Formats: sequence, structure tokens, C-alpha cells
Amino acid sequence: MRASDTCPVYFENVRVPQRHRIGEEGMGFMMQMLQFQEERLCGAVGTLRGMDAVIDQTIAYCKERTTFGQPLINNQVIHFRMAELRTEVELLRSLVYRAVEDYVGGKDVTMLASMAKLKAGRLAREVSDACLQYWGGMGFTWDNPASQAYRDTRLLSIGGGADEIMLGIICKLMNILPGKKRD
Repeated sequence: MRASDTCPVYFENVRVPQRHRIGEEGMGFMMQMLQFQEERLCGAVGTLRGMDAVIDQTIAYCKERTTFGQPLINNQVIHFRMAELRTEVELLRSLVYRAVEDYVGGKDVTMLASMAKLKAGRLAREVSDACLQYWGGMGFTWDNPASQAYRDTRLLSIGGGADEIMLGIICKLMNILPGKKRD
């Protein structure tokens, strides 16, 4: 993510010829809102293999690293935590697969995409933080997989709509957001 070219872009006194316009005039915001479902699903999909990898690498490290005469993985707190994290990743995978299947089928996936993105961002932080803990001091080295995941996955809870935006969308679609009610 450090190579991301995200930056502000300013346009002043710019004229766009009609032949270069995408969509109807004044509909850019609505077009972007529709595109967000794809972006949110892509973000969620993109975290799955990375979380699997950091869990696998952490397990391998904990099998090799010994303390007090035994591998770290023999500590119940560690192998139970790895099992919990793997379970959470599989739950997210099921949600993502369902959302993608519905999206491909032409259904409105606003709620599922928002849920998947929210869960993916939060789970990526949880997985990377938990795995980093078991690497100990080695976890803070620049090229450590848990350290890289810890740095790089943080953007998911911001880009494409922050967690709070996802929660607002979900609440709106659940018809529990204060204010105007949906039918």
C-alpha cells in the first residue's frame, strides 16, 4: 500500500467536451455510488488469501520457534487463537462468496458488500495484530509478513468508505437509522 498513488487532484476552470463525458451530466456521484459495490467486494476478496498466508506463516514460525524446551505452537493459547482466526477468515470467505454470487446474478448487494468490507477491514487488523504478537520482536522487522500485513491492511477500513460509512449503510438498509425510514 505504500506504493499507492492516492493523492488529491484539483481541477480549476476545466472544460470537458461532450464526447469525453461518461454517462449523463450530473450523474457522476450516482455512478460512483454504484461502482463502490465492486470496490468493496474487491477489497474483501483481496484480503482472504493474505490473511490465510499470514496465519500459515505464523503457524510455521510457531512450530519452529521454541521456548522453555517446546515449540510455541504447543501453547494452548496460541494454537486455539490460530484456530479462531482461521474460523473467522472462513466465515468472511462465505459472506464474500455469497455477495459475489449475488452480484454476478444481478442482485443488489449493497448490504452484503458493505458487511463484507466492514468485516474484512476489521478482521485483517485482528489477524495481523494477533499474528504479530506471536512473532515477538521479529514481528517488528520490516520484511516480516505479519508486520507487512499490519501496515498494509489498514487502508481497507478507510478506502471505499470508512467503517462508519459501512455501518451507516447497513443500518439504513436495516431500517434502523434515525431519520427518514425506508419502505
